[in-house]
Amino acid sequence: MTDKATVDLSGAAQTMLTTLYLKALDAEFESPVLGDRFASDAVSNIEYDWASLGVSERWAPLVTVRTALFDRWARDFLEQHPDATVVHLGCGLDSRVFRLAPGPEVRWFDVDFPGVIDLRRQVYPARDGYRLLASSATDPSWLQQIPNDRPTLLLAEGISMYLTESEGLDLLRAVVDHFSSGEIQIDFYSRLAIRTQRMHKLNRTTGSTLYWGVESPADVLERVAGVRLLDQRTFFDAETFDRNSRLFSTVAGVGRLVPAVHRALQYHRYGFGPSD
Repeated sequence: MTDKATVDLSGAAQTMLTTLYLKALDAEFESPVLGDRFASDAVSNIEYDWASLGVSERWAPLVTVRTALFDRWARDFLEQHPDATVVHLGCGLDSRVFRLAPGPEVRWFDVDFPGVIDLRRQVYPARDGYRLLASSATDPSWLQQIPNDRPTLLLAEGISMYLTESEGLDLLRAVVDHFSSGEIQIDFYSRLAIRTQRMHKLNRTTGSTLYWGVESPADVLERVAGVRLLDQRTFFDAETFDRNSRLFSTVAGVGRLVPAVHRALQYHRYGFGPSD
């Protein structure tokens, strides 16, 4: 790529730059959590003052632990359903479709705001079975562009907290109604994490606002008909957490003593439709 891509984003969409940069920093670690070389290449191909984000490599696990867990869950789904449809909603600049390199029978859709999709087209190559959809997550029209004839995985990483509770619940219900079977893999902030958002540097820098907080899977199971819980983790008990820095190990000790801290960052996996 000879000309670097330029960025013109604001609000919640801008947070994807920090997410991408932290993944690129992780890729330089001797023992990375995610090891995403595609993120490193993307950072190199975007014209941006990355230092202006004000983040350092020590914060990378906040992103990479979650992404590495969802990669594992997504691989597991694709092993069970090699002809699946995958919908990565709010994909940002994540390179999951390239990291996982799904087989030729998989249909993969990355969905995000038009400005984000435009930037993805500049940074990442085309791929067989791979389609980009420019749409807000809350605009139901994107669902109508995706066939519902296969088991479907909805990946919703780093998006729920930017939706209101009603928007989020309506979205999950619409997915379950549209697709006949599959999984929803989604992360949530707790209500405490939402209430303390002004302490988060990322939100202050981008001017984004967080809305929807969830205390446990029961908040979803009781309000979205047709879903069943397959797995749940928090930031502190994801498989790759043990590769974190001393800072996060110390926070994990606090989390074991203070449940509100332990459930601040949650990762949920739900099934819907007939079970195998």
